[in-house]
Amino acid sequence: MKISEELQTCVVHFGQMGGHWGFNRTVGQMLALLIFNEAPLNADQISEMLTISRGNTSMGLKELQSWQLISTEPVSGERKIYYKANGDIWQLSMQIANQRRKREIEPTLTMLRRQMMSSTSNPDTYIHEKMKESLELLEMVDQSLQQIQYLEPDQIKTLLKIGGQVGKVLKLKDKFF
Repeated sequence: MKISEELQTCVVHFGQMGGHWGFNRTVGQMLALLIFNEAPLNADQISEMLTISRGNTSMGLKELQSWQLISTEPVSGERKIYYKANGDIWQLSMQIANQRRKREIEPTLTMLRRQMMSSTSNPDTYIHEKMKESLELLEMVDQSLQQIQYLEPDQIKTLLKIGGQVGKVLKLKDKFF
C-alpha cells in the first residue's frame, strides 16, 4: 500500500515530533497514519505503509492505546482489527497534554511536595526557595491543564486567541498603572 507524498511528509514530521510528545519516532509515524487516513487501518496495512515489522507495529499500537490516542473499529466482513484516531485533532492534542501532565507534571509535583514536607534544611535556604518556586509554577500549570481538559475545541481556540493578546494588555497596564 503506497502513501502519497503529502501523507509521507506528515508521517515523517510526526515521527520527528514523537520524541517531543513523549513517544518514539515509529509511534509518532503510526499516529500520523491514523490521523490523516479517513478509513481505519489494520496492523498489516500500517506495517506495509511504514515498512516496519509486524512486531514493531503491534508494540506501537499498544503504546498509542495506552495513551488513549487510538481505538479499534469493526469493519463489516473483516476479521482483522482496524484502528482509527480517537477523535479529532483537538481531542488528540488534549489527550496528549493530559497524558504528559500525568506522566511528567504529577510525579514532579509529588516529589517536590514530599521534599518540602520532609526537608530538614532551613526554609530560607536557596534550594528550599527554588523548590518552592518550582512547586508553585507546576501547580499553576497543572491546574490550568486540568481546567482546559473540560473546554470544547471552540472554547480552547478562543482562549488561545485571547492568550496572544494578554501580553499586550499587561504591558499597557504596566504603562498606565
